[in-house]
Amino acid sequence: MPHTRSVLVVGGGASGNAVTVLLRRAGLRVDLIEASPDWNATTGSGITLQGNALRVLRRLGVWEQVEASGFAYGSLGVTAPDGTVLFVKEDMRTGGDDLPATLGLQRPQLQQILIDAVRASGATVRLGTTAETLDQDADGVLVRFSDGSEGRYDLVIAADGLNSATRAAIGITDGAEPLGMAIWRAPAPRPESVTRTDLTYGGPAYIAGYTPTGEHTVYAYVVEACRDRNTIDQASYADEMRRLAEQYGGVWPEIAQHLTDPAKVNYTWFDRLLVEGSWHRGRVVLIGDAAHCCPPTLAQGAAMSLEDASVLTDLLTSGRSWDDELFQDYYDRRVPRVRTVVEASVQLCRWQLDGERDADMPGLIGRTMAVLKELP
Repeated sequence: MPHTRSVLVVGGGASGNAVTVLLRRAGLRVDLIEASPDWNATTGSGITLQGNALRVLRRLGVWEQVEASGFAYGSLGVTAPDGTVLFVKEDMRTGGDDLPATLGLQRPQLQQILIDAVRASGATVRLGTTAETLDQDADGVLVRFSDGSEGRYDLVIAADGLNSATRAAIGITDGAEPLGMAIWRAPAPRPESVTRTDLTYGGPAYIAGYTPTGEHTVYAYVVEACRDRNTIDQASYADEMRRLAEQYGGVWPEIAQHLTDPAKVNYTWFDRLLVEGSWHRGRVVLIGDAAHCCPPTLAQGAAMSLEDASVLTDLLTSGRSWDDELFQDYYDRRVPRVRTVVEASVQLCRWQLDGERDADMPGLIGRTMAVLKELP
């Protein structure tokens, strides 16, 4: 009887969930472990998904649920701090003409859709569990888990995020680099006039924006300079975000009046990460934010993670040996595209930090989107 290859996926975010579904569909045995006991099912406020992310979600078989749960649109507006619309441009359909250019969705809804897909795939899922040790040989990895149990796998996929413990465990020392900006994010009721993303550069913060995430919901965000998290009382999160938001015009006063629950407001620094050289050591390979992370100025973080899952699955199910050459091909195929996104996303931040209001932001965004329209 032929050997059924086995894979351990460490981390149940977008990339981990996606690669689990795709590998299970190809007939591999997949175990997924996630440190969070609730699988992060209620974490986050909103997410902007462009066409290249939607293309992978369609491959996963969840596009219909995503479309029904979110708010699709095809343009981007830029406004002055008082709410005056300066210009509107059509978004590029990076996933092809048969998918929307952009879709906003509440992040917990996306996570639940992916959780349901993993459950339906037949993968074994263990929550509240981490990998404590990884003992590799030429053919696989012996993993000891936090509950004291052990398992042997042909491959371990590290999808455990920006601060990946698995990345550190295999000796990759690259880490996140703060960029000097931080973002306040929260959900709110959708003003009737909000039917696309509008961004404001300048005013009391560097950037203020909102994205419709459903018929009745919007995802609002305000970007300012980094502050020490330890100096901000979490009980004041709503007050802090509302203080910034209510200084903008247009629909912002309507949004700001709903920013009252500090538990619904998230505060996160902007970080940059791009692991150089290779994304694997032996039979352990990095995916998603464990390998790369960019600020959300291009709304491509989840898209890059989902694309990783799609490309890695194609290689693992191609009939080739799971060796250094295959994993180097994965890196070589992904890193030019990811580097383009990371560098463009960071450049957009630096222009804001340096006050370069005349910078060619539309040109940079357009060139980057043109790259992303190509298949990954």
